[in-house]
Amino acid sequence: PTPTIIPDPVTYISEIRALARLETIQYSVEKVITAEIGQGSFGFLFGDKLLFVAHGIVIAGIDMEKIQPGDMQLANGVLQVRLPPAEIFVATLNNEKSYVYDRNTGILTKSVQDLETLARQAAEMEILKAANEDGILEQAQGNAELFLYKFFQALGYKDVVFVK
Repeated sequence: PTPTIIPDPVTYISEIRALARLETIQYSVEKVITAEIGQGSFGFLFGDKLLFVAHGIVIAGIDMEKIQPGDMQLANGVLQVRLPPAEIFVATLNNEKSYVYDRNTGILTKSVQDLETLARQAAEMEILKAANEDGILEQAQGNAELFLYKFFQALGYKDVVFVK
């Protein structure tokens, strides 16, 4: 039978926070995850195994709120800017595109309810790891500098230098 889902009519908003983030890069990542329990010699009897195809996104950039007045100085017509380091803002699965490709449950066992949840959690970590290994933070920093360079030039600052 199809479950009936009835949302509670009351919604509680627990926190609202102003943000000043400059998102400068987004990765779309696909990863295949194998999750298994009890896959020894008797896996065909007692095991549970699934293949999960995960689609996720990772968004990075700089938090403009972290820029202090001393991080921008104008000296001899040159605007010197110190940006905060790039950071990951979002690393999440796209639940509409992610799916269980295959599942094998042992003859003498029930499927483990949490196995898909564990696979999803592992997938989020692997998607974040893949983006980090590919250099997402360095690319986010470079994109932020390029965007802000053009922005400051449009404001009339002809010479802009980013310092570490």
